[in-house]
Amino acid sequence: MEKSQHTDFNEDTTNKSSSVATYDCESWTLRKNEETRLDAFEMKGLRKILRVSWTAKKTNEWVLNKAGVKRELLNIVTARKLAYYGHTMRKQGSCLEKETMQGTVPGARRRGRPRMAWMDINMWTGLPVEESVRMTEDR
Repeated sequence: MEKSQHTDFNEDTTNKSSSVATYDCESWTLRKNEETRLDAFEMKGLRKILRVSWTAKKTNEWVLNKAGVKRELLNIVTARKLAYYGHTMRKQGSCLEKETMQGTVPGARRRGRPRMAWMDINMWTGLPVEESVRMTEDR
């Protein structure tokens, strides 16, 4: 029996590449550009594993179906960021890490449009910041 070219897909291979891609992801400030790049990295890795050339004109959905997986790299990053957020907010007292996350560092900010802060996690939870801080303390 002849083995197909696409049957050598190994789940362990994607786990190794995702662990390399998500190293220290808890401290990232995820903007739309980084989210797009993470999705592109995940698809590039799947195409490489399946040996699908970029000139083959195969859609991302076709590659995902062929591999039998879903896009999960961005979900892994957001889950790790939320876990780290909860861990940091549960610390007792005031520490520099907690103050930086909450944006309560003293001093004036720079001129111009405020950049996206680490604390903009309400995009993922749908909760106000005060509510999410309270929920981390209730653990």
